[in-house]
Amino acid sequence: MTEPWTLSIAELADLFQSGETDPVAVVEAFRRRIADRDPELNCYVAMNPTLDAEARRSAARWRDGVPLSALDGVPIAVKDNLVAAGMPATWGSAAFADDIRAADELPLARLRAAGAIVLGKTNTPEFAVDGYTSNARFGTTRNALNPALTPGGSSGGSASAVAAGMAMAALGTDGGGSIRRPAGYTGLYGLKPGIGAIPRSGGLPQVLLDFEVVGGLARSVADLRLLHDCLAGPDRRDPASRSYPRVPASAGLLRILHVPTLANQPCDRAILDASDRAAETMRSLGHLVQTAEMPVDLAALNAIWPRIARIGLARMFDAAPHLAARASPPYLEMAVEGRNIPAVQLWEIFDIVRDLRRDAARIFADWDVVMMPCAAARPWAAATPYPDTIDGRSVGPRGHAIYTGWVNAAGIPGLAIPVGPPVEGIPVGLQLIADIGQEDLLLGLAADHGRAAPLQPARLRG
Repeated sequence: MTEPWTLSIAELADLFQSGETDPVAVVEAFRRRIADRDPELNCYVAMNPTLDAEARRSAARWRDGVPLSALDGVPIAVKDNLVAAGMPATWGSAAFADDIRAADELPLARLRAAGAIVLGKTNTPEFAVDGYTSNARFGTTRNALNPALTPGGSSGGSASAVAAGMAMAALGTDGGGSIRRPAGYTGLYGLKPGIGAIPRSGGLPQVLLDFEVVGGLARSVADLRLLHDCLAGPDRRDPASRSYPRVPASAGLLRILHVPTLANQPCDRAILDASDRAAETMRSLGHLVQTAEMPVDLAALNAIWPRIARIGLARMFDAAPHLAARASPPYLEMAVEGRNIPAVQLWEIFDIVRDLRRDAARIFADWDVVMMPCAAARPWAAATPYPDTIDGRSVGPRGHAIYTGWVNAAGIPGLAIPVGPPVEGIPVGLQLIADIGQEDLLLGLAADHGRAAPLQPARLRG
């Protein structure tokens, strides 16, 4: 059998349907793959104890000709801040480590209802608030394309697992770029849906207001679309969830605002070069592409951003003091800082977010899509929290992350796409951003770009 991680999800489903292989054999192949690659990469923190039983049930459905969906039997990795029945949702912290969950949260329940198989849980920084993937309990996750480097964070375990062929696709969360930057660092497609596109219920507390959403990572747009279609759609258990009119698979001719830099902030030259190439590809497809500065000033948002997680952690620990007893010291210190932030500053955050959401509506009155980098820096050393210089200039902890947080605060969708040729073996990640409800438009545009500028998937070792 062709190794399953070299196939698309649709190709794997075809093999299931023809009887050339079945989910039991595929799960065993992924188990071998994980045993081979994960000791070096450290992506998985827990395996699904019912993995074999789920595979047998899926194989029986395919034999009987009654698969639940095209995802039936497809092995998926899940970030460890999402709740899956029978496994811990550790969130990278000893605070949650011993709590085995009784039920799936809503996105996981939808995956299982479609027959997808959860391989296991993937590593994340503690409380998913860092831009690299390392924690005191499970250690450091490394980039599948270069293990000396980080896959980014906080969905770095999910991204590196897919890039290494240790899952067909993965679920992550994105509260400030945590899907898009890891996708950009590992040559994947990664979708941060808009608020309400994928409903949530039954999960862990939120520490980033309503910014954090669930989304997928995959090696192709087609695989990512299958995953998103399974997860999307309203549910009364999530009052923010909603449905939107679907757009055609082909994006059509669009007005694209190309924003390569932000307010004179430094950006790696290889990223800027890739951004220019992508703009030319979009022009070759007939789209109207204008390179210009960001029409909205993001300085106020960037200034208050560090306070958001601190306030969220303070609230979580105040509501559940037993969690604080086992959390790591840096996050307890963040919570202390959050507890000392006056309420007027929280109200200031609300005002800034409200104004940004209003301004985003104005952007998309003039433009269909905004295109910009996923990150200002290329991947850096795996165990280092952030790069302290970019393009020869000193930067702080979020210097690499300047392009993504505003998309979360605005509540709109963003899609990471890989752009070649690879730089030192790793493609450059760019993001396509659209108005609320336009996930399908972004997926269609990414598919068009991929056909016009095909990028050979990163070669999987082994």
